[in-house]
Amino acid sequence: MSKQSGRGHVAGLPEWDRCAVMGVVNVTPDSFSDGGRWFDTTAAVKHGLDLVAQGADLVDVGGESTRPGATRVDEAEELRRVVPVVRGLASEGVTISVDTMRASVAAQALAAGATLVNDVSGGLADPDMVPVVADAGVPFVVMHWRGLLRGETVKGVYDDVVTEVVDELRARVEAVLAGGVAADRVIVDPGLGFSKDAEHDLALLAHLDRLLALGHPLLVAASRKRFLGRVLAGPDGTPPPARERDAATAAVSALAAQAGAWAVRVHEVRATADAVRVVRAVQQARTTHDTPEGTR
Repeated sequence: MSKQSGRGHVAGLPEWDRCAVMGVVNVTPDSFSDGGRWFDTTAAVKHGLDLVAQGADLVDVGGESTRPGATRVDEAEELRRVVPVVRGLASEGVTISVDTMRASVAAQALAAGATLVNDVSGGLADPDMVPVVADAGVPFVVMHWRGLLRGETVKGVYDDVVTEVVDELRARVEAVLAGGVAADRVIVDPGLGFSKDAEHDLALLAHLDRLLALGHPLLVAASRKRFLGRVLAGPDGTPPPARERDAATAAVSALAAQAGAWAVRVHEVRATADAVRVVRAVQQARTTHDTPEGTR
């Protein structure tokens, strides 16, 4: 895989010389942190361009909320939301991932200029997804997923969350590879917040090395999630609103970058873009200092 600038059409998996920053464009009225803010095409495209200007390397466009209790939109509505935004951003040379569980939406978004498919179900929600991705030859994010959440209850029981998530992700990756997706196109995501409580999410972040040992690039999507609210809760236990969790998100981004993540997915880009660049600078300084010329 050759190095990419992070812009334009990408034949394979885009790479940068540091952890990449994936900015989020939710073209939805009901996402947990910014639903309705970028709901029309013009506003969504402008927001995506703003994210790139702030340091995003690629933009993740989604038209369906995956928060607990969210009602699924129908196919026609998801296409109406997503495809024009993808087309508009692609015309400006932005590298785009499409956040969808529907094969038809993935296919039309790819035709409109998206270059990566980010499916929170890892291809489980739609049996046609893996064949579409395999035929297109594009990168595919395989997230740890135990099904759609109904209501606000987290439906995740684990004896050992790290081992179980790693094992379930490995099995899902094997199924995706058997379905024809190339091994060098697979990205894994531990699915923070999906069928997991705060303790589960923190344990996974503490053991990103176990996820990296699967042998595929790692996407960490912690932005504004409930576990950060739990960590930041005041003395009365009340968590701050989602949009007041961006500094904590940047801290997780730095930890993920230091661990070796391929990318972090965030709503507010600037602080995370700074964080991953600082991590890269420190890593370079360590390399320089550890060479014979740099030792004392």
